[in-house]
Amino acid sequence: MNKPVCELPKNSREVIQFRLAEFKGHKFIDMRIFVTEPGENGGENKGPAPTKKGLAVSPTLWPQFKAALAQVEAALIEQGWIDREDLETEG
Repeated sequence: MNKPVCELPKNSREVIQFRLAEFKGHKFIDMRIFVTEPGENGGENKGPAPTKKGLAVSPTLWPQFKAALAQVEAALIEQGWIDREDLETEG
């Protein structure tokens, strides 16, 4: 599987795509910025293209990665950068 699991808009031209990927037998979670490229001669935009900006995390590190995100979340709340209510998502 090397197609997006989900994506988040970063700005009007970029998205962060989350993918399950494999390269040379190594599996990883790829979180990469994709940019929308303009079409030729002012035509319709091409699909998103990957950039070098991103992060690959081994599945074995995923539990530690999630724990680190929880620590960042707690710090965001403690510093008042977000409210706990901001974390509630619509299901």
